[in-house]
Amino acid sequence: MGDLAVGARSGHDGPEEPERTDGSAAPATEDVVGSGSDSGSGGGTQGPGAKDPKSKKPRSFWKELPLLIGIALVLALLIKTFLVQAFSIPSDSMQNTLQQGDRVLVDKLTPWFGSEPGRGEVVVFHDPDSWLAGEPTPNPNAVQQILSKIGLMPSADEKDLIKRVIGVAGDTIECNKTGPLKVNGKALNEPYVYAGNTPCSVDDQGGQFKVKVPEGKIWVMGDHRQNSLDSRYHQQDKNAGFVPVGNVVGRAIVIAWPPTRWATLPIPDTFDQNLSAAAPGALGLAGAVPLVLWRRRRLTVGNSRVSGRGTAG
Repeated sequence: MGDLAVGARSGHDGPEEPERTDGSAAPATEDVVGSGSDSGSGGGTQGPGAKDPKSKKPRSFWKELPLLIGIALVLALLIKTFLVQAFSIPSDSMQNTLQQGDRVLVDKLTPWFGSEPGRGEVVVFHDPDSWLAGEPTPNPNAVQQILSKIGLMPSADEKDLIKRVIGVAGDTIECNKTGPLKVNGKALNEPYVYAGNTPCSVDDQGGQFKVKVPEGKIWVMGDHRQNSLDSRYHQQDKNAGFVPVGNVVGRAIVIAWPPTRWATLPIPDTFDQNLSAAAPGALGLAGAVPLVLWRRRRLTVGNSRVSGRGTAG
């Protein structure tokens, strides 16, 4: 039995190894050598210079930390530039909707897709023409400057304002006496106006007005009507008080800080009514078309009868 096993393993057809005197078979040396020669293609012991890939140690947390911080800063910068940015409310001009010290998040994404400000939206915009002249300039420390640049803190360097959009291109807006404020002849019910204020301000600096919004501009007003230097009081600047659409940073969508003030900033229901300046004309045209067609038909029939009589006569 021992010889057959050796022969089967060695694969040789030559003479078989003789039995030992003690009856045991000779050691199968070829098998030992053969198994060692196969180590390069499969299992077996690796050479002294080989490295086990499984033995590579992962980087420590402290070595990975700078990379993680770098990625986080890049993402924060991209978010601030293209998606959302935080802004701080520096004044009381938008009370009670916004309080001084509130932090709001501003949607900067939709303007990239061509969306323009709509009536009733609370928007942040760059100073159109020295509206903030004389206002104190903030002096943030180095850490605040870095955080503001990546959007983790409100911007301290940019000259930005926040107001509510009242009118868009083509709208006629007017204030007479204490109000109500009218857009294209329709009165607005404004529950967001600061308690104790009137919708319109009785003064000779701009509180009484009637304006038509040109293309590419918007008309903005603060909710604290008697404490807001808005479009009404800049009608002598180069934009006649209007804000260029290109100056709009984005729409404020939520109060993010402090937690006790958390709230969304939806468009008030009063702006849901049909305020379009083109609507009355369009309705009038639609009503006039049937009348014109009926009149033309009547005149055509009448003319054919007259010409018929003339030919017969």
